[in-house]
Amino acid sequence: MKKPPTVGIIGGGQLSRMLCLAATQLGIPTATLERKQNCPAATVSGRHLVGDWNTIEALRALRAESDLLTLENEFVEAEALEQLEREGAILRPGSDCLRTIQDKLLQKQSLQAAGLPTPDFQATDSRAELDGAAERFGYPFVLKRRRNGYDGKGNFTVEDQAMLDEGWSELDGENHPLFAEAFCRFQSEIAIMVCRSSAGPQIHYPAVETIQKNHICHVVKAPAALPSAVEAEAVRIANRAVSTVSGIGSVGVELFLTHDQTFLVNELAPRVHNSGHYTIDACHCSQFENHLRAILGLPLGNPGLVRPAAVMINLLGDGPGRSYPSGVAEALEVDGVHLHLYGKDRSQLGRKMGHLTVIGNSVDDALERAHRAAQPIRFIET
Repeated sequence: MKKPPTVGIIGGGQLSRMLCLAATQLGIPTATLERKQNCPAATVSGRHLVGDWNTIEALRALRAESDLLTLENEFVEAEALEQLEREGAILRPGSDCLRTIQDKLLQKQSLQAAGLPTPDFQATDSRAELDGAAERFGYPFVLKRRRNGYDGKGNFTVEDQAMLDEGWSELDGENHPLFAEAFCRFQSEIAIMVCRSSAGPQIHYPAVETIQKNHICHVVKAPAALPSAVEAEAVRIANRAVSTVSGIGSVGVELFLTHDQTFLVNELAPRVHNSGHYTIDACHCSQFENHLRAILGLPLGNPGLVRPAAVMINLLGDGPGRSYPSGVAEALEVDGVHLHLYGKDRSQLGRKMGHLTVIGNSVDDALERAHRAAQPIRFIET
């Protein structure tokens, strides 16, 4: 029998960990690359390499252990990945997709050129152009770094003229390219995981509502409470967005639902995504398994819910503390809770240390049980 291909995953965080776990059930070997040995993926990867994934030498070492490469994050330098592809490496998604998405201005320009709705935006390559953006958008508006922003890091909301200099300074506009975006007074935030296969087929998971606090996803409710016609439009936009950037595998699409029931594309993530973690326990085939199926050209699995509803809650660090929380026994007493802990080395305030999912017959039922299970979980020193 032919040997299964080894999938090399660039990155060793919790997303890589969950990809490795999904690969195990399919009998697919994995290799991972991270800057340190002690990381979430190291204990479940078949082969864990330590090295800087922004250097061609480390990437070549991972390629030597793998038949095909994929990404845990969008922060890897596209130029290094393009060099790997020139040397014959199979990378899914490819460096062109990553180059488009990792520069948020280029991402928005690509979506806009494809006729997809986004908030209004403009480049702010100088302090003078920032003044022009303020005049164009009015207050408040959002100033963003074009690269390497996540969970609100790299964003600054400019509330009035007095905050222009503060925003420029905080995001270091002299040394980091920025862009400005009109402030969106949305009704809710919606996310859809789209999975596009290297063999052609494309599927989507249910539209979900995400609840953010301090720019970090706290709760995901599946499915989102949307009229069927509104959800169909969200799905259309999400599918078109992923095709536009040539995404392969599971791709997260974040949308703003406005008060007039239309959508604006907020951001894309060219990888498995926090808003899709519920799929491990709540769907017939998780975003992680379908990502692997997609990049390997295998038939895609059923993305539908196994029960009518699910709720996922992120478990965040309370501050500097231990990686294994107190309150686990109390959480597991709640009926139907599925607990996932990432095995990170230390807790930090707001750091994603794990998540839990509850499935049920209604979102309200699942939400009540999920909050009850999450309440005792604390990542603090005792």
